[in-house]
Amino acid sequence: MLCMSALLVGCGSSGGATSKVEGAVTSDEAATLVMATNATFPPYEYVENNEYEGIDIEIAQAIADELGLELVIEDVEFGSIIAGVESGKFDMGMAGMTVTEERLQSVNFSDSYATAVQSVIVPEGSVIASIDDITADMKIGVQQDTTGDIYASDDYGEAVVRYKNGADAVQALVTGKVDCVIIDNEPAKAYVAANEGLVILDSAYAEEEYAICIAKDNEELLADINGALAKLKEDGTIDTIVSKYIPAED
Repeated sequence: MLCMSALLVGCGSSGGATSKVEGAVTSDEAATLVMATNATFPPYEYVENNEYEGIDIEIAQAIADELGLELVIEDVEFGSIIAGVESGKFDMGMAGMTVTEERLQSVNFSDSYATAVQSVIVPEGSVIASIDDITADMKIGVQQDTTGDIYASDDYGEAVVRYKNGADAVQALVTGKVDCVIIDNEPAKAYVAANEGLVILDSAYAEEEYAICIAKDNEELLADINGALAKLKEDGTIDTIVSKYIPAED
């Protein structure tokens, strides 16, 4: 059985606007737009052939192009993105991030650019045949600090087992350390495709929308990003990017 963790290592590109660099430079100091992400979240952000790829990567590049800025990507742990944006270390955060009341206490969010669902991955033949079969006496794997973690913790408390990234959570499922994994549907499909014997439950665990986080004191950048997003939605750029990675179902 293969695990996505072999593919999704935090390596940087050797060139171009999407290269990982040492130390973030804010857009106030140079003509750059520094984006924090966690590149273990296909198809939104991942590493392939030492290059950052994915929906968020391409949308961020399109926004940077619209604003006349060079995109710089910093690959960090998901849980450190909000704090890094809040402190000014990064200009924005894009990592399949959902707007929550808790996060809004620390940062602002752009308009939404994608809709997603939280799904549940289980082994084939699992006693968990639907969401209703999940109980608090099971072990539920999640990526820490994600909305999957937040929702599952509210519903199941100490049954939740947190991992640094989705690949680690899925590997725990493959090896029998947890009974299921709650994660966004598109990454779930990628992980299931890479690991024989896993399936996704038919019913969604939760529905949500993704947005870009920006520091509360950077209202000018928030307005600029929302303006760029509006243009990219209107001219079909975002739909084209999303359909490249998530083909429309017949």
